[in-house]
Amino acid sequence: MNLEPMFLAVDRVAGGRSVDYTIPPAMRDHPRTRRAFVAIAWLLAAELVLGAAAVIVAVMLALGGAALPFSVWMRTFVVLAMTLTLFYFAWRARKGYYWAYSRLRLFSKIFPVITLVLAAIPGLYPFWMVTEQILFSLIMIGVADYLSSDHMRDAFPKRPRVPRRS
Repeated sequence: MNLEPMFLAVDRVAGGRSVDYTIPPAMRDHPRTRRAFVAIAWLLAAELVLGAAAVIVAVMLALGGAALPFSVWMRTFVVLAMTLTLFYFAWRARKGYYWAYSRLRLFSKIFPVITLVLAAIPGLYPFWMVTEQILFSLIMIGVADYLSSDHMRDAFPKRPRVPRRS
């Protein structure tokens, strides 16, 4: 069963104008590029485990009679959905799609900032969730660090601008 046409349709929505732009196979298959994506996959797996643990803790607390605010439930499910989206971006970037690398790099820089700002709001989340958010941010900073390395920026050059016809 070939699912690639379905993924290409998702790519068209997520990738915008650069959906067809891919990096050269030599850079995609370069050992440093492959090692970076292995490390990123492990970091995202840690994010997934952390997110799943947050859901389990929230469910266990709720079953134990604790009243959890809506923000806790929203946060737990958003983190899981977000992490799955980041896995998709990482997978497509590993295949050489510049748009996926670009989105993954952008989100890995933005999400830690948003998460830490929310964690700093007094009373918004219980202590255990603030701790989870700080760990989440640290892991995302690790992803951003790999993606922003000199090698990865060289491997994923921006698409050359094509002059517009008048």
